[in-house]
Amino acid sequence: MTSIIPARTAPSRVRPQPRPSGPGSAARTVPAPLAPRARLLPSLAAVYRAQLSRARVARIPLLFVATFQSVGIMVLMRGVVDGGAEARAVVAGSSVLVVAFVALNLLAQYFGQLRAGGGLDHYATLPVPPAAVVLGAAAAYASFTVPGAVFTAITGSVLFQLPMTHLWVLVAVIPLSGAALAGLGAALGLLAPRPELATLLGQLGMSAALLLGVLPADRLPGPVGWARDLLPSTYGVEALARSFDTAPDWGLIGFFLAICAAVGVLSLAVATWAYRRAAVR
Repeated sequence: MTSIIPARTAPSRVRPQPRPSGPGSAARTVPAPLAPRARLLPSLAAVYRAQLSRARVARIPLLFVATFQSVGIMVLMRGVVDGGAEARAVVAGSSVLVVAFVALNLLAQYFGQLRAGGGLDHYATLPVPPAAVVLGAAAAYASFTVPGAVFTAITGSVLFQLPMTHLWVLVAVIPLSGAALAGLGAALGLLAPRPELATLLGQLGMSAALLLGVLPADRLPGPVGWARDLLPSTYGVEALARSFDTAPDWGLIGFFLAICAAVGVLSLAVATWAYRRAAVR
């Protein structure tokens, strides 16, 4: 038979905590040490892997559209251009146009939506340098352009009967042009006050790369030619176009690649400044 009398509980044995001794010791607090700030290269690798895995499925259809667009432009220009310097300019400009579509246009839209949706607050709370966020996203988006740019260059070489001996120049043209265009796209997306305006600026930048990069330079009027010199992808196009020559001028090609690298560093620095400016607001 169960007893209804409550059982006697054993007295709890709680060890008294020692009190701080000394005058004013009760109000004295020792701050906990903060974790060390993450270094640039490990943070860059982490952001790159995260962006690459996030955009892998969503960006592949867009990469197909960019490649199909560039190949279609070369097919249309085949009826106008027979060969020579014009054909080399068309193939080089169409190949770099794939880079512009992804690295400039899509990255401007991404950072514009990230700023509008509060995504920058998430990155601002992480102990990573701002340069790692910008460089990681730019490198991830530029990586998607490699298959499309290589396929476009090979297709254009076959279509216009250009030599493919020196297509290895794409190893330098794609990352340098991608860095320059990705920095520009990130800066446009971060500085635009609304995501719609960031999308518009990205589309205008891609249209400028289309009109000023695919058309031969000697066919453009003077003021338009000056605008072509200001476009970051122009120097990558010039380097790739001169690699189709029978005896390429490697000094001139290296000069154009060096300018493209300098523009890339400058554009990524501006994008990093724009990220810091947008993250603190």
